[in-house]
Formats: sequence, structure tokens, C-alpha cells
Amino acid sequence: MLMEDLGYKKPELLIPASNLEVLKIAVLYGADAVYIGGEMYGLRAKAKNFSAESMKEGIAFAHAHGKKVYVTANITAHNEDLGGIEKYFKELREMKPDAIIISDPGVFEIAKETAPEIELHISTQANNVNYATYRFWHRLGAKRVVSARELSLEEIKGIRDNIPEDLEIETFVHGAMCMAHSGRCLLSNYFTGRDANRGACTHPCRWKYYLVEETRPGEYLPVEENERGTYIFNSKDLCMIEYIPMLVDAGINSFKVEGRMKTALYVASVARTYRKAIDDFFENPALYEKNIPYYREEISKCTYRQFTTGFFFGKPDADAQIYDNNTYIKEYTYLGIIGEKNKEGYYRLEQRNKFCAGDEIEVMKPDGRNLMLTVKGIRDEEGNEMESCPHPKQVIYVDLGEGLEENDILRRKE
Repeated sequence: MLMEDLGYKKPELLIPASNLEVLKIAVLYGADAVYIGGEMYGLRAKAKNFSAESMKEGIAFAHAHGKKVYVTANITAHNEDLGGIEKYFKELREMKPDAIIISDPGVFEIAKETAPEIELHISTQANNVNYATYRFWHRLGAKRVVSARELSLEEIKGIRDNIPEDLEIETFVHGAMCMAHSGRCLLSNYFTGRDANRGACTHPCRWKYYLVEETRPGEYLPVEENERGTYIFNSKDLCMIEYIPMLVDAGINSFKVEGRMKTALYVASVARTYRKAIDDFFENPALYEKNIPYYREEISKCTYRQFTTGFFFGKPDADAQIYDNNTYIKEYTYLGIIGEKNKEGYYRLEQRNKFCAGDEIEVMKPDGRNLMLTVKGIRDEEGNEMESCPHPKQVIYVDLGEGLEENDILRRKE
């Protein structure tokens, strides 16, 4: 019996995108919806983000493929922000995104007044930890509330049981975790003057720290787990790929992936894997259980920090932190995205990391297949043969000996 026949609704898979190229990859590799940021008023100021022109194109591309686009405007706004926010929302009204993600009540009111046709979603930054808060936002007109990352599955289920059926729950299921409650951190502002709550976080939770005793200024005492020191705020990454049935049973409407500063390889790997896991489960729970080793393998083929289940099964213990380094695990290198085919049968590629003629590389396809192919030839834009491409983002043309397709992704095992 299909899961829909048992009363379960397939959740939305919501994937981040830092730019137009990544948005298209997210759509083609399995996202139901994509969330993006404009050049202002979101919490990823260091991301490339979207200009008005690229946002229009991205929304049009997603809608042409039957997908949705949500725009983040979830800063904690100060007085000087409000006039610009009103103007921005009027511009968004013309672009017709499917929702705006907001945390600030004042910004919420401006959005209701200036763009009443656009759905309003409440950001995790609003500290949404109980059903009364969900009801509050629903009364004001919110369509969806993003749960705080500090909630367990049991608490989310309790919220679902106590809110209107038409109010949607969106929950982070994968990606980097913030050490601060609902991501509302003051460390960046304190150390560097760059406010995390206005989009300028410098990620001090990933820094290496020492202890200083009050009466001995300037004398740094190492807080050691090993010779490299201890990164006392550095959380592992969230990964719930093995718990799809529990997430569905909790009544979550949208599975959200963190990562608006991630590469196309990361987005493609995570989107494609969660897409297959969700679809497998709704086709047949036994198929999902059988394929868990495949999901584990595929989800690890992009950068990550070790995995944790966060707060879903209770408060995390010491094992949820990484104490000896702040680096990612990187098992695969991103090489680029296949473009159009030229007259000689070579495919255009903007190279992201070096590879050479004769190398064996893996080709990711949106339909879930992975092909191991050998690089038969590399040419520059003038048609000259090359042994390798030493310059990042150089446009080259490649022959892998078999027919490729646009938007296939090339990667190489480390």
C-alpha cells in the first residue's frame, strides 16, 4: 500500500541556492522548491546571492519546471532598514516568488501591506518552539512556520497536533548547525562588528579558542583535545537521511536543507539523494530501508563536517561537537558542470578544479546514475589540445568518450 493511501502526504524537498547556476542544478536534481537571497535583507551577506535580473530568471526557470522559489528577508531589521525593505518587497511583488521568509514582526507587516499576494513563511530565526507561537503567526496570516532546530521529533509532532491543518511546518533536516539558539548569535558582532542577525556572520563558532585567566592577561592556556587545540563551539552537520519515516510521521510538510553558500556539487548531491530517499519511501518503505547504504554513500560525496541527528532525539551530548579541527571532510572534488556540445563532439565546461587528460572521473546525472569515465581529451576555446586545465574557472571543452548531457556534474574521488 502506498504511503499516500495511509494518509501521509509527501513532504516538499526545499534546497538552498547561492546563485542562478546552483538554482538550476537544485531544480534539475530533485528540489520541489528552492530558497534564495537577494542582495540585501537576508542572513547570508557573504553568499553571492541574486541580483534582480538573476532572481527574475531563476523564478521563471523554476516555475517553468513546476517548482517554487522562496526569498529570504529574515534579518533583524533596524530603523534604517525599513524603507529599503518596503521598496524591495514592491520589487519582489513584480517578480512573483512563491513566498518570502521573514523573522521580524515589523518586516512581516510591511510584506503583508506591500506584497499581499505572496505567501509569508516565518524563519527559524523567530525562535519557533511551541504551538502557541505557530498559532500566533497563523492568525497574522503566515502560511508556514520554520521550526527551531532545538526541537525534538516528539515536540514537532506535538506542535502538529495543536495547530490548524493548513499551517505548514518546515524543518531543517540536513546541513550545518549553529551553536546559538535558532541561529541568533552575538559572537560575530562582539568580535568583529559584523552582525550575524543582519546577514554578516563571520562564523566565530568555527574558530580555535584558548583560555585566558583574569589575573594573567596575555597568557594563553590551550584548551586541548589534541595538539591542534579545541574548537569548543564547532557543531557537526545535521543529517536525517536515515530517518525519513520518522520525519514524515511527525507531520513535517517541508524538509529543508541548509547551505546557501554551498557549491553546485553539494546541492546536487544532497538534493538527488534526499529526492530518491523520499520517493523510495513513498513508493515502498521496504525499498527505502534496502537503499539506506546507498543514501549514506551518496550523501558523503560532498563536503561535510561529520554527521549528527541534532536535537531530533533529545538534547545533543558531547558527541555532537567537533573538538579537534574546523575542517570539512572532503571525499570528492567538484570539477564542473557540463554545458553545450560543440561541432567536434566536445562539451563546454567551466573548470572548477584541475583535472588532466587520462584521468578517470565520475559523472553525476540528475536521474540518479553515476558513470565512471576517462577523460579522452581537453581543448581550450580556440580548439587547441591541452593536457590539463591549470586555471580555475577557465572555459574548456572535454571529451569523455560517451554521450553526456547538459547539467551533468563532474567530480573526482580524492
